[in-house]
Amino acid sequence: MTGAILVTLFCFLPTGIAAIVFASQVSEKWKAGDAVGAAESARKARLWVIVSVVAGCLMWLLLIVIGLAADTSTTT
Repeated sequence: MTGAILVTLFCFLPTGIAAIVFASQVSEKWKAGDAVGAAESARKARLWVIVSVVAGCLMWLLLIVIGLAADTSTTT
């Protein structure tokens, strides 16, 4: 759950929300005795955390490239 919250705050909000949703389902399913469902929700939450980190990195990289391109075009 902590990872899902961190990627939501610092990486990419839309996919981070999906990670939080799936992470919150894990303990509920585990308490209900659904070990297979809990494992599946944990797997999906982990996947969305990874997607969020990658999307966040790509977003920051794109912003840096755009910023550098804008900076070089205004100095000439």
